[in-house]
Amino acid sequence: MLHSVSAENSKPVEQLKAILAQASEVFKDGMGTLKHIKANICLEENAQPKFHKARPVPYSIRPKVEAELDRLEQNGVISKVSWSDWGTPIVPIIKRDGSVRICGDFKVSINPVLQSDKYPLPLIEDIFASLAGGLKFNKIDLAQAYLQMEVEENAKHYLTINTPKGLYRYNRLVFGIASAPAIWQRAMDQVLQGIPHTKCYLDDIIVTGTDESEHLENLKRVLTRLEEYGLRANKEKCAFFKDSIQYCGHIIDASGLHKSPEKIQAVLQAPLPKDVTQLRSFLGFINYYSRFVPNLATVLYPLNQLLQKGQKWEWSVQCDKVFKEAKTLVTSDDVLVHFNASLPLKLACDASPYGIGAVISHVLPDKSERPIAFASRSLTSAERNYAQIDKEALSLIWGVKRFNQFLYGRKFTLVTDHQPLVAILHPKKGVSATAAAHMQRWALFLAGYDYDIEFKRTAAHANADGLSRLPLPGQETSEENAEYVNVHQIDCLPLTCKMIENETKRDPTLACVYEATLKGWKYTDKASLIPYYSRRHELTIHEGCVMWGVRVIIPKKLQSRVLDELHEGHLGIVKMKSLARSFVWWPGIYQQIEQLANKCHGCQQVQSMPQPAPVHLWEWPSAPWQRIHIDFAGPFLGLMFFIIVDAHSKWPEVFGMKSTSTSYTIDILRTLFARTGIPEQIVSDNGPQFISEEFQLFMKRNGIKHTTSNPYHPATNGLAERFVQTMKQSLRSMINDSGSLQHKLARFLLSYRNAIHATTSCTPAMLFMGRNLRSRLDLLKPDLSRHVRNHQFNVREGERRTLRQLSVGQTVLARNYRGPNKWLPAIVTAQRGPCSYTVRVADNLYWRRHIDQLRNTAVTTEQTQTQGLVGLPLTKEVPLEPQTVASPEATSPVSPTEMESTFSEASVEPGCSEYQVSSREESNNDRRYPQREHRPPDRLNL
Repeated sequence: MLHSVSAENSKPVEQLKAILAQASEVFKDGMGTLKHIKANICLEENAQPKFHKARPVPYSIRPKVEAELDRLEQNGVISKVSWSDWGTPIVPIIKRDGSVRICGDFKVSINPVLQSDKYPLPLIEDIFASLAGGLKFNKIDLAQAYLQMEVEENAKHYLTINTPKGLYRYNRLVFGIASAPAIWQRAMDQVLQGIPHTKCYLDDIIVTGTDESEHLENLKRVLTRLEEYGLRANKEKCAFFKDSIQYCGHIIDASGLHKSPEKIQAVLQAPLPKDVTQLRSFLGFINYYSRFVPNLATVLYPLNQLLQKGQKWEWSVQCDKVFKEAKTLVTSDDVLVHFNASLPLKLACDASPYGIGAVISHVLPDKSERPIAFASRSLTSAERNYAQIDKEALSLIWGVKRFNQFLYGRKFTLVTDHQPLVAILHPKKGVSATAAAHMQRWALFLAGYDYDIEFKRTAAHANADGLSRLPLPGQETSEENAEYVNVHQIDCLPLTCKMIENETKRDPTLACVYEATLKGWKYTDKASLIPYYSRRHELTIHEGCVMWGVRVIIPKKLQSRVLDELHEGHLGIVKMKSLARSFVWWPGIYQQIEQLANKCHGCQQVQSMPQPAPVHLWEWPSAPWQRIHIDFAGPFLGLMFFIIVDAHSKWPEVFGMKSTSTSYTIDILRTLFARTGIPEQIVSDNGPQFISEEFQLFMKRNGIKHTTSNPYHPATNGLAERFVQTMKQSLRSMINDSGSLQHKLARFLLSYRNAIHATTSCTPAMLFMGRNLRSRLDLLKPDLSRHVRNHQFNVREGERRTLRQLSVGQTVLARNYRGPNKWLPAIVTAQRGPCSYTVRVADNLYWRRHIDQLRNTAVTTEQTQTQGLVGLPLTKEVPLEPQTVASPEATSPVSPTEMESTFSEASVEPGCSEYQVSSREESNNDRRYPQREHRPPDRLNL
């Protein structure tokens, strides 16, 4: 940090060490807090609040996101709030060390309506004047600059962020706010006011003096002032007693102001062209500034000759001389211009297959562009494998970082010849959820700058294009690695990342997609490529696999194996699609999932009747285990099941019951509450176990509110009832699978707890435990820290309520109220009313059924009969006369037996109790509680 000095200079060095030791509080680890000054954020008049929902966060990094939120909350940077009319979504950014940085996407919320702070950043002339006469120079870097400044209480609600853990409000000034640079600069000018030979530019403080004594005195005053205001500096990034410093393309030292050679190094050290393409790019770069160079055509004549058709490529001594002369001309004072804060700035960037280039220019009053500085570098081996859109975006980000001192805090224009980036990186558009991880990070990085972006065709973009095709050799700097989420393996298949890579190269369609993504897309009307072409701006390549955002695109040969893995738990169409959205994609995947579920014999046989009318919904609890729903299921597969479902997270618990008595039920609940705690409310039906005096006393002693459903209305306890239905369907679907009942139940519970619930758009495990349960599907991706969930599921009520219509002759499944089979295949023979149909089940056997008792099916009659579904005794049926004319008034003789089977579920016999159903067969098959007399015990012992 200190220069080596001679013996006679040892005294100033000792004084410097003493000054730094006295200012140890300034260089202390941790975050400082600026005293006496707070930031105020003002919006335009009549600005309407904007509240954006929280974006999905990949399960693999959600624990890191929550840990970072907890850390920020402990440090006082953010505070938890329960409500806000403003809400900014967050995007988690992975650092090199694997930790997460939380970034708010403020360009979609407050930045468009923010009142710009007009406080100016210091001009270069002011800085040079303040440092004139200095012999040595110090540079102090403020640590986490903006976060050291607190925000006024009345402005904090504008900085509310929406996260997976809820709403948080920033208490300190945060990067990404458009007015942050001006607010911070005003505060620092107040802090350092009155100290001579000192200037602050954002988070960098420059200190000097006309002699060593004044220099040390000024440094001491600056450090003292920082300590008084509670600010902290990063000692590792500070520099003391430097002979010179660099700022805005100039070098300041004891002898004055000098032009920095780095401004023109990219041009003067550009390598010789190796072919006609590189020479043409170089000449385009030179001609871009031809109006400032007289007689340029004469000078470049030998080089132009090499571009003639049929001319043999031969780089002569004269060509070498002209090449060097042209570089000198374009970097002369006739072309270059000094930085002027009052003139508009323009940054042009471009990428070639092996390099990137950038030119920062001033736009003069006559609309001409005069360059301030040039820059270029070669791409690393990893960056050369980027898709073309990623290379172009990388050139923009690298150019902004390279010329940060010119650009930060000032309005400028980004220029690119890649038109899709204009929309992706637009300053007033949100970050795309399906973009690659590095594209999201770059978009959030640019959100901290005040910029516009414009497209310029390649022919008019010659200044940046020439630098990108002649990059400086040996400049392959390692950029922060781009994060991807890719395939490694599906362990049980096994389906590995290498297999997908190999099949991608063999697949005719994906091979074309791979090539186009790597080298750039051209318009195509080929039907097989259109789905990929429409997503071309979001496709990337990694480890030989084609990615759409965070989803792996599976080759056609491996698609059936992935579908089988998705269907393993027999979760149904909705949850299968939800799982697929988190891992894989290919054109037509959702239609294939529907076909797979419709053709699955097990899934079809356990489907329920069509959705009933919507009911009044329970209020969603704000935390897990506040309200639970309980119910009994069975006898089912020879066992009774006790079901408990949490209303907040939809987390289920299932217990096999030896007895359904009140005492045994209470023992199960006691054991469960020992693990999960006592809930505030329990909802149940009116089973004898739940309305007994012993159970009511148990509720009262534990402070639990007990709510029972209305008689004959199980939908009141619909959460538990619906889970019972789902559990039975899945277990019936697995009836032919190997393993015990307990094994099948465990497999079902793991899949259910890990699948996104249609109501919460989140998995029960995540809401209940704060983490997702690890499953074999997690092995699908090699880098689990980059897994991003992109879509949420919504059900449109209007489509659900659309009345289905059946046609005469259509094959359906009819509800069977006799025998062991729930559904029997039938053929529609007539429509008796708007919702009533006559169906033929067998020869001379006709049933009348409501539309709710009939289901469309892809299972054929032959397939069903082959597997032994038709087993209803025909001797007990009274046939109906077949009808072919449908009308609301049409009637036909109906046997008492059929009438009973049709309406038995909807009727109750007079005098029956609340738990007795009039249908004899239903009470025998679906009875859920023992029909025996229950007496309250003589003594309750809880």
